[in-house]
Amino acid sequence: MFYKNARIFCSDLRFHLGAFEVKDGVFGAVLPENVPEEAIDLEGATVIPGLIDCHIHGSVLADASDGCYEDMVRQAKYLAEQGITGFAPTTMTLPYDTLKKAFCTIKDLQDAAPEGCARVLGIHMEGPYFSYAKRGAQNADYLKEPDFEGFKELYDACGGIVRIADVAPELPGAAEFVEKASKLCAVSIAHTDSDYDHAKEAFSKGATHLTHLYNAMPGIHHRKPGVIPAAVENPKVRAELICDGLHVHPASVRLAFSMFGGERMILVSDALRCCGMPDGEYELGGQTAHLSGGVAKLADGTLAGAATNLYQGMVNAILFGIPEADAVRAATYNPACALGVQDQVGSIAPGHKADFIICRSDYTGKRVFLGGKEL
Repeated sequence: MFYKNARIFCSDLRFHLGAFEVKDGVFGAVLPENVPEEAIDLEGATVIPGLIDCHIHGSVLADASDGCYEDMVRQAKYLAEQGITGFAPTTMTLPYDTLKKAFCTIKDLQDAAPEGCARVLGIHMEGPYFSYAKRGAQNADYLKEPDFEGFKELYDACGGIVRIADVAPELPGAAEFVEKASKLCAVSIAHTDSDYDHAKEAFSKGATHLTHLYNAMPGIHHRKPGVIPAAVENPKVRAELICDGLHVHPASVRLAFSMFGGERMILVSDALRCCGMPDGEYELGGQTAHLSGGVAKLADGTLAGAATNLYQGMVNAILFGIPEADAVRAATYNPACALGVQDQVGSIAPGHKADFIICRSDYTGKRVFLGGKEL
């Protein structure tokens, strides 16, 4: 099937007016010279790849850490309907046995790949190797020092589908952990009180990712530069950004894209089980999160994860002044690269999974296609 007269975000990461083909669940020709007369006319609509969320805990009452298969299916259906066609379920700081159950459940969902569900592209392990001082909404009872052997047992238990593992680089044993774990997956600096030198050492050992930039890490100081400048200086490091309008001020969103450039920014939701739900109280890693007016906080007022999905975050980024192509790239191709699946998803390119969104130029009225089938 061909679609024509579309404004397509192509694999060169720019928009082009033209046509594309979908065949057997994957993209065929893109911007072909000859387009069949019977091609479906999209009348100038915008077409972008399905979004990929590489940092999301849950939504619609589901949470990756629970290890409940039925809940994960419900979440995956919800995400697909919102235009997030791929995701990395993200666990929190919890005991190893709880994490093992969650990891194995995520693996089961990836293997089953239920129809109409967002694709599981791997696991993001957020914790437990974090700083107490910068624990944020992570449960302090379960914090641990970096433990590669324990991590490797979890990694093996789920068939090696962990794609991102987080660590605070100032902790004892962190450098060794980064060096070993980075041979298996991307290692991200997160929930850290690290100085510049520890952060730079972690990046030199193989860390390539920064979890929710600005949040749960020291700010930029002209005499104590810290984690952020160390990340900016290393061209191999990508930075996540929560763009719900609450975790990061719009001016700081623009600053992040200026520092890292569109090629190194990754938009994430960091969404909790309360995403897609009304105000109320919701469980979060053994704690209670209170959702009010779209803001989720712990009882002590600590800002928890988000209640906004990635699609809205991408739209917010554009509204905050981020160039459209950069915002789309940061929600599609860049996270695919971080998860190591850029040869399968994240782009409208021949042979890639035909996961895409047709929408108006202001990103309203979206139609979502998964494997070439409209949901």
